Amino acid sequence: MLYTCVRGLLALLLASLSCVSLQAEPLRLYTEEYPPINFSEDGKPAGLATEVVQVIMQRTGQSAPISVVPWARGYQQALTRPNTGLFVTMRTREREALFKWVGPITRSVASFYALRSSFLSIKSLDEAREYGEIAVPRDWYSHQRLQALGFTNLTPVTGPAQVVRMLKLGRVKLMVLDNLTISTLLAQGDIQMNEVQLLFEFVYSDSYIAFSHDTDDALIARWQRELDGMKNDGSFAAIHQKWLPGEPLPPLVPGPEL
Repeated sequence: MLYTCVRGLLALLLASLSCVSLQAEPLRLYTEEYPPINFSEDGKPAGLATEVVQVIMQRTGQSAPISVVPWARGYQQALTRPNTGLFVTMRTREREALFKWVGPITRSVASFYALRSSFLSIKSLDEAREYGEIAVPRDWYSHQRLQALGFTNLTPVTGPAQVVRMLKLGRVKLMVLDNLTISTLLAQGDIQMNEVQLLFEFVYSDSYIAFSHDTDDALIARWQRELDGMKNDGSFAAIHQKWLPGEPLPPLVPGPEL
């Protein structure tokens, strides 16, 4: 009897120490090169989502470093480390159970694009599935969704800038990017917007700040309240207009995916 009680107390103590350890983990935030939503400028994080996250931290009295890293690295950190946030992350059905979510921040549509000079006429996923290599950013929502749809002709690369580079160099004739960032990425890759043709839209997605499952629910609720407050007082709209002039604000709740 005594042995059972002692063993039970030890189990409770270990569980308590584990919880304390998780709560003691400092908050970490990761983002990627995804202009103009989030990117690095003069060695510092910048962009629409970065400003939103910084305002939320100001309002909550928190402080955390924001590291700009390749997407696959940040994604792995958010999957495995407690108290870790990754932005922006598209909230898709494949990812729904993997993270805790604060948002939405943006709404975008991913599409298939090609250079006009290639004279491609691909109008469906079935046609694209049978075509040659398709460049996509590694572990992006578009990459994951196309894999789930049985695509075996994907060429995953480090990030969206590399996707544009592969198209320009002729290493691929098809790429998948979204409407919010393509003009900036093409300009950075020395491609004119009128040189590129939108073939067909693929999937609508809402972007969020994705937190690891071991992040405290109280933090998630507080960040969501502050984001909602920014939307109510107009500060979110001002930031959104600054970086995405003319683009509609994201919905208040997740919208349907194509």
